[in-house]
Amino acid sequence: MKRPDPVAALLRASIRRSVRADLGGVWVRGPLPPGGAVLAPNHHSWWDGYVLREVAWQAGADYRVLMTARQLARFPFLRRVGALGAEEVRPAVRAARAGAWVVVFPEGALQPAGPLRGVKPGAAWIARAAGVPLVPVALRVALRGGQSPEAYLRFGPAVAAPDLAAALSSELAALDADLADSDPERPLAGYLRLTRGRASDHERLDWPSRALTWLTGDR
Repeated sequence: MKRPDPVAALLRASIRRSVRADLGGVWVRGPLPPGGAVLAPNHHSWWDGYVLREVAWQAGADYRVLMTARQLARFPFLRRVGALGAEEVRPAVRAARAGAWVVVFPEGALQPAGPLRGVKPGAAWIARAAGVPLVPVALRVALRGGQSPEAYLRFGPAVAAPDLAAALSSELAALDADLADSDPERPLAGYLRLTRGRASDHERLDWPSRALTWLTGDR
């Protein structure tokens, strides 16, 4: 029987607390993989790894994420919650075969927000070697009408390796269009809220404000 890891439990609590305290919520659209898969998201925000980890926890999925050697050297304790070095492709393959979601950022490193900036072959290689689906995931952490940024993800259908760049670009363009066409004070239509986050002051004061308006007659 595997012994509980108190450090991992502490890290999990810290990550989840950060997501709930500093983001306005996490929303998803599209089918979540029911088993082992390689997730290939764009990487345009510091929050990306935390948000994907939160989605995996909510889905009850085991989780791995490939990180650069520089980042993993700075934060080696993240291995306890699923981090692997970018060169550790065979452990990633084994994890995917065993049913884990393995996150591989195909852009290779954090990039400025905007369109996709190229696709490296690692995600497709791991998916092919493990015999699991390769899933494009569009991800935006955006400040909209509230005080805190909100995280939105679009999970696309599984694709073949040669189609990853086009599929991920398409999902990202669709998510950007959803954001651009939406009311910034309302969640995006068609997205499921997985995690509640920090409410803005205007949300927390909504009912007291209505009650005060009714009591004072200030209409």
